[in-house]
Amino acid sequence: MLLATRSEGKLRELRPMFTAVGIDVIDLRAATIHESPHEGDLENALTFEENALAKARYFHRISGLPAVADDSGLEVAALGGAPGVHSKRWSSRTDLSGQALDDENNALLLRRLERASDRRARYVCAAAYCDGATELVERGESAGVITRAPRGTGGFGYDPYFESTELGRTFGEVPMEEKARVSHRARAFAKLLQRLTPRR
Repeated sequence: MLLATRSEGKLRELRPMFTAVGIDVIDLRAATIHESPHEGDLENALTFEENALAKARYFHRISGLPAVADDSGLEVAALGGAPGVHSKRWSSRTDLSGQALDDENNALLLRRLERASDRRARYVCAAAYCDGATELVERGESAGVITRAPRGTGGFGYDPYFESTELGRTFGEVPMEEKARVSHRARAFAKLLQRLTPRR
């Protein structure tokens, strides 16, 4: 099964979940699927579910393999749900990627929340599967608040600023295994894997 993400952080988080249920996965690099300019057009929908399914369909079509993909992001109450589906590209810095892009997005988040007393937020993930005959989509969420300063060096994206309600610490402060117990992505993929496992 093709794990259709170019994010090393997501691969680290997801690979053990598939291994645990006996599903062999291959990532895009190992499948020698090179990045295409068309991939940027796959996240233009208004919902996480539509974006995730568009990616799963696309990578199934070009690889011929059953494909799983996700779309995820941060929804902040005081910002009317922003950045939402635009979380990764929120700062509009198309010249940046990786940690540099994360830093710009986090700086924008802090500026927008500078005077906000309500710092409630939630991470949302939609996980999708496509094999040409079957399409499945599941959603997971994780509640928290946005901190005023980063805490921890783990995770990626907004993790050092997202304090999990359940853990009482940011996703940047906790080990991957602890984050996986409550993360939006782990919850979405756990639901998806429950539906996929009987199919094998």
